[in-house]
Amino acid sequence: MTNTVALVTGASSGIGEATARKLQSLGYTVYGAARRTERLKKLSAEGIRAVAMDVTDEASMTAGIAKIIAEAGRIDVLVNNAGYGSYGALEDVDIDEGRRQFEVNVFGAMRLTQLVLPHMRAQRSGTIVNITSMGGKLHTPLGGWYHGTKFALEALSDCLRMEVAPFGIDVVVIEPGGIATEWGAIAADHVEATSGTGPYAAQAKAVASSLRSEANANRNSPPSVIADAIAKAVTARRPRTRYAVGFGAKPLIAARGILSDRQYDALIARATGLPRN
Repeated sequence: MTNTVALVTGASSGIGEATARKLQSLGYTVYGAARRTERLKKLSAEGIRAVAMDVTDEASMTAGIAKIIAEAGRIDVLVNNAGYGSYGALEDVDIDEGRRQFEVNVFGAMRLTQLVLPHMRAQRSGTIVNITSMGGKLHTPLGGWYHGTKFALEALSDCLRMEVAPFGIDVVVIEPGGIATEWGAIAADHVEATSGTGPYAAQAKAVASSLRSEANANRNSPPSVIADAIAKAVTARRPRTRYAVGFGAKPLIAARGILSDRQYDALIARATGLPRN
């Protein structure tokens, strides 16, 4: 793996941090990106190269890719992991916040992809890994903006996979299930702040409780499960197009494919504890 180079966004915690460490253990030269490099000090101490990068800022992304090419001369793996969950009733979420959710989760990932593709095409090789979610295949209440970004990223990944295949570039989607990170608690805070009062308050209370319960659940998979799946994908001669991994991912995606819309809605409403009509 000498001189094999990977960039992991959102590397300051959770899935990104675990992935950066995993790829380094396989011999990759790893660049870990985050908005605030002070949060990357632990990784830097382990030899992972910190890059200050805000995926909503063009200059930041352009400078980050230029830095990697100048130092390493190539880029072999891009892991688009940076993202967050903006929860709240569609009616309540400020439209600027809706735009920001897409800017971070979708447009940031796609702009970075645009920036690395010329280098991968020149190499005639590379792997782009997009972290979506089981939430890119199914929906939950008060998560419309978040799910919208993940559904979009799934579709973009499918189109991209076909476009870049002639250049020897692979595109892989990772669909995490329940993962033991701070994501659920942050989303719970967000839904309460956005829809905790007003007509959707009862739903917001139920969803926040469910998110916090999931965030603290012992059954959730550790971030290393996702890192292992990413490692498997980027080292495979012919990786799968999708890896659904982590607690609940495979059965819930399968259930969504079998159940009607109304049946699925009822299942999720019961699981979330939504108030009934």
